Amino acid sequence: MSGPAMIVHLVLEHFCRGPLARVPEPELVMMDPAQNAAFRDAGRDDGVLAFLYLYNALQITSLVCPGETVLDLACGPANQLAMVARLNPEARFVGLDASPNMLEEGRSTLSRCGISNAELLAGDMTDLTPFDNATIDCVVCTMSLHHLADSDALEKVTREARRVLKPAGGLYMLDFGRLKRRATQRYFSQDWRDEQSPEFTQDYLHSLQAAFSIDELTNAARVLGPGIEQFATPLAPFIVIFRSRARRALSAKTQQAARDLYARLGPAQMRKFQAFARWLRMAGCHLPMSLASCVPKQ
Repeated sequence: MSGPAMIVHLVLEHFCRGPLARVPEPELVMMDPAQNAAFRDAGRDDGVLAFLYLYNALQITSLVCPGETVLDLACGPANQLAMVARLNPEARFVGLDASPNMLEEGRSTLSRCGISNAELLAGDMTDLTPFDNATIDCVVCTMSLHHLADSDALEKVTREARRVLKPAGGLYMLDFGRLKRRATQRYFSQDWRDEQSPEFTQDYLHSLQAAFSIDELTNAARVLGPGIEQFATPLAPFIVIFRSRARRALSAKTQQAARDLYARLGPAQMRKFQAFARWLRMAGCHLPMSLASCVPKQ
């Protein structure tokens, strides 16, 4: 999100016909140790994606009430799960992932962060048979749908999410949308190349190429039922969000905890957070609290 160059790419995206053909991920389950480590490091407090994890954490927190159970599909190294669990110490979290290596990374993350209200399980997000119907209060899935093999698998995930979710439960799914130009995909994957490892840059490009189209995502989300809002970044669906309406207002204690996490981002990450939040706010997707007053002076 580097200003003028990004705007040029987005305008070209907007007027381009497409989308491109989808290129599935080279590995549907992340097993490569270097790739896993790069993804883990990107989501840490000082990582290139820390601002995105905080954005997601705030959105998810508005959907979680004390005492509830939250299921995180394809939780990966659990950086996202750990951040949400910090903000919701009275809720219980279950992270599900198909990669033994990622589960090992995730357990290390939870231990390092001192998280005691979360557990990790091995499992496939297209088949949630270990969970009974209508037993989960909130289902979340962030930056993982593009790892699925095809649109049939995508629809299995949304059907299973709906099945295990309680009737009045919360849902939050965020992923890339498939762009129309290879040049735009390359631009976004390399925009922060000085701040990320070569492995992460390559994985980022693979993720963008494997993203589902906005039509595929919308069709799969139909089974989620009424009350689910859909948002996409203006000009191009770089990010697509499916979210239920807020289920609670954030308490003063939770808001202070969020400010503390925000303060740990550092000035550059804070600016990225604000730019990203503003981009989605233009699409009507608002955060449950504002951190604008905390933006550092340039």
